[in-house]
Amino acid sequence: MNSLTIVVAAIAAVAILLIAVGIASSGRGSGVSARLERYASSAKGEKKKEKSEGIAALLASSDALASINRVVEQRDFGANLARELARADLKLKPSEYLGIWAGTTVGLPVLSFVIGFALPSFQSIIVLIFALILGFLLPRFWLGRRKSSRLNSFNKQLPDTITLVANALRAGSSFLQAIELVVRESRPPISTEFGRVIREVNLGLPFDTAMENMVRRIKSDDFELMATAINIQHTVGGNLAEILDSIAFTIRERVRIKGEIRTLTAQQRLSGYVVGLLPFGLAGFIFLAAPTFFNPMFDAKVAIGGLPAGVIILGFGVLMMGIGFAAIQKIVDIEV
Repeated sequence: MNSLTIVVAAIAAVAILLIAVGIASSGRGSGVSARLERYASSAKGEKKKEKSEGIAALLASSDALASINRVVEQRDFGANLARELARADLKLKPSEYLGIWAGTTVGLPVLSFVIGFALPSFQSIIVLIFALILGFLLPRFWLGRRKSSRLNSFNKQLPDTITLVANALRAGSSFLQAIELVVRESRPPISTEFGRVIREVNLGLPFDTAMENMVRRIKSDDFELMATAINIQHTVGGNLAEILDSIAFTIRERVRIKGEIRTLTAQQRLSGYVVGLLPFGLAGFIFLAAPTFFNPMFDAKVAIGGLPAGVIILGFGVLMMGIGFAAIQKIVDIEV
């Protein structure tokens, strides 16, 4: 099979995929379920944000993908993936995310092969394998970054939010009224998450269950402490405002200590990134500058156990760099 045949087959596959998505997205969801889902997952203030995410909205309107999504969510990995997407605040269903994941895994090697007609180095088997691995890891990295960034923003806003709730309780407001004040006065993601709690309660869900759902969406030890204190106070009673003040003080001290630790370990963390990424960057630069430089490493004349000696040495080096990077990250990861 020559290169032209492969390129034509790849273009045809992409065209068929786009046609299938277009046909599937032409349908409309059922009226009642779609309205309930929009009401439970989005507030009026999020409409502009949803419009900006055009691809996600297009995928969400597909009946075919909705059917696939129901099948995926029945599996354990589908439920876990849905929870991860909620924590990252991505307006995607598990089936849609899996489709994007498959698209990047296949699309990056195809793109590398097409670029190879202009730059022959990109048609090397090493580059294609690297593009395949990168396409496989990129969606997970994107999801992890979104989730981590949102969690950090949530934790930074949480102490001020707790103080706002405590002050509202002292002013005579009920707890739900205090939560509504947080939704009006705070910024996302705090306002978004507490807004979901209010909507779930308005739809008939018990308040304790709504808080448990928020704890599952926001994997934050600080917020879990707050939710536990609120649930206990609802059961046994007590001065909730004073309890929240104590929790806010504890969280502020933890945030301060974590900031000091990150400052003191910044050099060590940077060293870990240099140890882990510099060899790969240097190897990539050398490969693009001189594509035949690494050919002796894959010469089958010098073999160990049936594999070229260069491959074994390269694998051992990657393993040791990974161990070094993991050890540095473990040392500088100080729990507070």
